[in-house]
This record gives sequence, structure tokens and C-alpha cells, in this order.
Amino acid sequence: MTGTALTAVLADLEAESAQLDALVAPLDHHGWHTDTPAEGWDVKHQVAHLTWTDEVAVAAMTDKKAWDAVVVEALEDPDGFVDKEANRAARLPHRVLLARWRAARAELAASLLAQPEGTKISWFGPPMSATSMATARFMETWAHARDVAEALGVQLPQDDRVRHVAHLGVRTRDFSFANAGRDTPTEQFRVELVLPSGEPLAWGPEGAAQKVTGPAHDFALLVTQRAHRADTALHATGPDADDWLDLAQAFAGPSGNGREPKRA
Repeated sequence: MTGTALTAVLADLEAESAQLDALVAPLDHHGWHTDTPAEGWDVKHQVAHLTWTDEVAVAAMTDKKAWDAVVVEALEDPDGFVDKEANRAARLPHRVLLARWRAARAELAASLLAQPEGTKISWFGPPMSATSMATARFMETWAHARDVAEALGVQLPQDDRVRHVAHLGVRTRDFSFANAGRDTPTEQFRVELVLPSGEPLAWGPEGAAQKVTGPAHDFALLVTQRAHRADTALHATGPDADDWLDLAQAFAGPSGNGREPKRA
């Protein structure tokens, strides 16, 4: 990945973050405590989680002692430490939390841009490049913004920034199978998606027996588990591709319960 690629992802990350910021900044105390589709999390928990994750990403790049402490805590409570940290930050006054998130976003971008070419950043999964880390942060921001928007009854616009989530969703195919305790398919898949603008995206060899097609926005909702497969226009050809759409996830950690279908 080039520095230009990193700069482009960071620009889209800032735009996505600013869109969410504009949703939450005007909220009063009641608004910040609006329940979201994520069980047990209100709007404040969503922003608290993004704040903490951005800060942890900075620590992974700049403070080995602090990062090692996070890893130890995660290993001690792999299923509960994310909620624990979200609950901790959510106890802050909302104005303090918002200021902290804004500072963390700026520090994250600066830290990523300061990484020497070829550096691999430690994370909860395999170490990743600065561009991959920025893409992962975009994916989380995009996903949690959808939770907040749904809670507030707001329809966020579909735009081509979603390409980053789609890319990560394709790249995490093998992880999704492994995380579900399944054997990783040995053959390559063909993935053909269409961005909101109509621009096509494609991965994998043409003519592959295993194939996924459909809107990129739907694919992003699926791999972030913000929509049930039944509520998307995605189509799978081949048994392995069909299985993938049932267990795909673009994020590290346990898969969670996902979403119930909305269609009757």
C-alpha cells in the first residue's frame, strides 16, 4: 500500500467520523442514552467504543507498555472486555466523551501517517499495515454510525466510501470461516459488487465456481452484521459462497448474534 492510499482512506475515515459527529453533537442527555440495535448499548456506548478503540490503536503504535496491558486484559476476558471498556468510557459526561473522541481521531490519523513504510502494527488479529489499520477503523466507524442512525431514526446516505468496508469484508473471508470453527475453502471466490454510484467492484478470478454478487452497501451491512442476509440483495453461487454469507464478519473477536431478519 502506498502513502497515497493511506491518505485516501484517512480522508474517508474523517468524513465518516464527521458525519457521525454531526449526528451526536446536538444530542441532549436523553438523546445520548437512546438505545441502539446493539444489545445493552446506547448512543453513548457506541461513541465510547469508537473512542476507546481509536485510543488503543494509537497505543499499539506509540506505547508498547500500554498496548501490552490491553492485550493482557483482553486475554483474561475475551468475551467481556469490549463491553467493559465501553461501559467505562460511557460513564463520562457526553461533552467530555465527545471531546475525547475528537482528540483520539486526530491522534490516530497523525500516528498512522507517522508510521514508516512497511511497518506492521500490532492488533487483536494479525499485525497490519497503516493503510489496513485505517481501513479497519473506517469499517468500525461506518458500522457503529449505522447503529446510531437507526437508533435516532435517521437514514444515512449511501456513498462510495463503503468500498473500504467491502474490501475488508472480502479480505476477511478466511477469518470468518476460521472464527466459526469451519474449514477454510481452498478455492478462490469471485466477488462482484456495485457501489451506490453504479461503479463495479470485483475480486477473484472470473469464472470461479464460488461467487457472490450484489450491492456493495448490502455486502457491507452483512459483513459488519448490521443486516440479516435475508434483508439484502446479495446472491451466492456455490455451496461455499453460500455458507460464507451466513457467517461473514469483517471485525475481530466473537461473531455475536447478528441481526434478526426484518422481512416477514
